[in-house]
Amino acid sequence: MQITVTGRNLEITEALRRYAEEKVARLQKFVDQIASAHVILLIEKYRQIAEVTLRVRDLTIRGEESSDDLYCAIDLVADKIERQILRYKGKIIGHSGRSSGRARARDETSPTEAELLSEDGPRIVKTKRFAVKPLSPDEAALHMNLLGHNFFVFRNADTQEVNVLYRRRDGNYGLIEPQS
Repeated sequence: MQITVTGRNLEITEALRRYAEEKVARLQKFVDQIASAHVILLIEKYRQIAEVTLRVRDLTIRGEESSDDLYCAIDLVADKIERQILRYKGKIIGHSGRSSGRARARDETSPTEAELLSEDGPRIVKTKRFAVKPLSPDEAALHMNLLGHNFFVFRNADTQEVNVLYRRRDGNYGLIEPQS
């Protein structure tokens, strides 16, 4: 597993790098297909934040925690990722025989012509492009929860149409399907 530790607004000491690498390496005992891990440590005013992004086969697991102490934030995010991995493994065992996939996102940072011309009101400031893989709505809910997002775009494995799964305010899920 390749572990990358990045610091923002702080210089990463060797002790801090070693501590973060040890915490992330321990996650490999729960799932052995971790391809890479990216740890971002940052300081914003009075908060010290640790973000971890794991690539597990074709799935991305992400967690973020903040604390007054950077070491404590690393502990909290490692525990959070561990819980997500265990939940993921429990869902996989429950859905044995099904394939699970995750659309890999690639950030597009160059502004488009429409962004440059539109100066009034809200405008598009970020574009993401990703491959849409066939999933069932249950698998899409699993991926959405692992990422910590409020919505998830996927191709429905049954209808082969693009659907959007979103979290409702009451805690349940909503599914948006195109009309034929």
